[in-house]
Amino acid sequence: MNLLSVSSVTSIIGSVLLAILILLAMITVHEFGHYLAGKALKFKINEFAIGFGPKLYKHRFEKSGELFSVRALPLGGFCAFEGEEGEEGESPDAFTKKAPWKRIIVLIAGPLMNYLLALLLIIISMFAFGQPVYRIGSVAPFEGDGAEIYAEYSLEEGDLLLAVEGKRVFMITDVMSAVKGRKTGDKVQVTVNRGGSEVDDEIMLRSDCDFYSSEEISKVWRALGLGTVVREDGNKYWDVGVEGYRFGFFQTLGNSFLYSFKIAGTIFKVLGELFTGHIGLSSFGGPVTTIKLTSQIASQSVQSFFEIAAYIGVNLAVFNLLPIPALDGSKVIFCLIEWIFRKPVPRKVEGIIHSVGFILILAFAVLVDILQFARC
Repeated sequence: MNLLSVSSVTSIIGSVLLAILILLAMITVHEFGHYLAGKALKFKINEFAIGFGPKLYKHRFEKSGELFSVRALPLGGFCAFEGEEGEEGESPDAFTKKAPWKRIIVLIAGPLMNYLLALLLIIISMFAFGQPVYRIGSVAPFEGDGAEIYAEYSLEEGDLLLAVEGKRVFMITDVMSAVKGRKTGDKVQVTVNRGGSEVDDEIMLRSDCDFYSSEEISKVWRALGLGTVVREDGNKYWDVGVEGYRFGFFQTLGNSFLYSFKIAGTIFKVLGELFTGHIGLSSFGGPVTTIKLTSQIASQSVQSFFEIAAYIGVNLAVFNLLPIPALDGSKVIFCLIEWIFRKPVPRKVEGIIHSVGFILILAFAVLVDILQFARC
């Protein structure tokens, strides 16, 4: 094995470890949110664990009786409340013996901590590196009738795309939303930074914007008239990049919140497209795919590290609040039922529902990873 291959292997291992660290940190923060809320509301907590599997380290606190452990598999963690898993629990401070509204606070605290950490990372990233915006590398020449008109109403090389149709651009789905349904030759208002100054301009679309799903990114760049470039791997790519763009203090702070909401909205949009059949299961990824993509992105730069960590944080927050059995959102629903009707769903029934949900989630994660590998 030569030095180059050793260096490559070391880099890959480092990137994977970085991805695992991000996932472990986000899951730990999630569970710590449950823990903090539980302690504040005097729930009995049996164990707080970082990771799954065999214990590598453990310590029991004499005063509270809580066990803290670090486990071998760094892809999870848990905060074990007494009486949480379908049984009543012996302590008067067991999970199921607390008022439903207190349980709801504890359940929501985990996703909330994920969101707050993600928001903090976004704020740090935007102040340190600027807001990521699309930089136009080149514009495709237009041939045929109307070439002069298209040349007049066109983006220019080096433009930083800030807004389309008055909508601030944070991600490609914002552009898609702004031009969806428009036809070839329609004029669209854009705001760009051109030569150091913000400019309001008009461009003419070069193709129809009949998007079927949020995956049809190529249609966006084709409609905006972008050029293409051939890279080292021999493949052709749209000539567009990402660059940090600095706004004023208050606008940066406001954009940080907006960006976090945009990420959350994208998650709902993708789930909606899955249920309507506009995208397939192969568009999703399980744990292996997540680690692979996270390692690729996080290792590119410090800004990329913040970006992907924030994206994962918002994803975890939103996903865990969905009313899917085994997730926090589903448990909140059961608490609401008990609160409204003053009688809980039988604990064993609820426990079975969550267990089945957990198995189905694992099966889904394995399935989408298999489909990803099948595409490669």
